[in-house]
Amino acid sequence: MKLAILGASGHGKVVADTAESCGWQLIEFFDDAWPGLHANGVWPVVGDTAALIRRLADFDEVLVAIGNNRIRHNKILELGEAGANLATLVHPAAMVSRYAAIAEGTVVFAGAVVNADARIGQGGILNTGCSIEHDCVLGSAVHVSPGARLAGGVHVGDFSWIGIGASVRQLVRIGQRVMIGAGSAVVCDIPNDVTVAGVPAKRMR
Repeated sequence: MKLAILGASGHGKVVADTAESCGWQLIEFFDDAWPGLHANGVWPVVGDTAALIRRLADFDEVLVAIGNNRIRHNKILELGEAGANLATLVHPAAMVSRYAAIAEGTVVFAGAVVNADARIGQGGILNTGCSIEHDCVLGSAVHVSPGARLAGGVHVGDFSWIGIGASVRQLVRIGQRVMIGAGSAVVCDIPNDVTVAGVPAKRMR
């Protein structure tokens, strides 16, 4: 099985390591910094986005490993339009309910928990040790950082970022393009396009 990963970064290394844990045998990176960038850890960087699109037939599946939510989403759309088969990775050490739904292009890292009837949108990142409780709904290209906790029934809009160690109270609704600061406690709804931080979380900008 041969996997192409677009985005040669530290995040990409963890994606590749997760892919190997899932049984992928051959992994190649692509990045728009190529040819200046030729390796990402032990894995080769062999071309840019255009090269990947030309070589899609060489790979069983493709995954975008770019931390920026908007860029990741746009690259997923670009590759999808080109006919790429998008991978979904769930680390063997993650716990995902059989009643949860995880869309294509999402990666679930080690120690993450996704409980019953949670729905994860396209291109999500569920980072190391985070937890997504029952009935949560995450939009497209949402990043839940390591150790973050979403209680039951939380809704998170497209392109939002839940910072490391943050906690979100049950039934809270978080808008689109929101940034939640590290260690924050979110206890009320958050509108679109704002940054919040603190305990309890308050609007920063």
